[in-house]
Amino acid sequence: MIPDMSGMSFHLHCQRIDASRNMARYYMLAIQPTLFGETAVVRSWGRIGRRGGERIDVFGTELEAVAHFLDLARRRHRKGYRPTQAAMRPMMA
Repeated sequence: MIPDMSGMSFHLHCQRIDASRNMARYYMLAIQPTLFGETAVVRSWGRIGRRGGERIDVFGTELEAVAHFLDLARRRHRKGYRPTQAAMRPMMA
């Protein structure tokens, strides 16, 4: 049986800052429902203070979306991105 995750909210805000390399980047991940009953993983990235890129990946099930979300989060962590204080606050669904 697959658990119902519709009441849960998945958001992650990360930063990678390295002053010696003039690097100040952000990465945001979120899981959101679509108008057609699917589940989307929305991600945006770029230099802090500037408009960056955005990509939306759509999945047929919440389980697939959560697996993709976690995979992306692991990859960003390996590249040196760390959660911001905004990511530490509990989200209200």
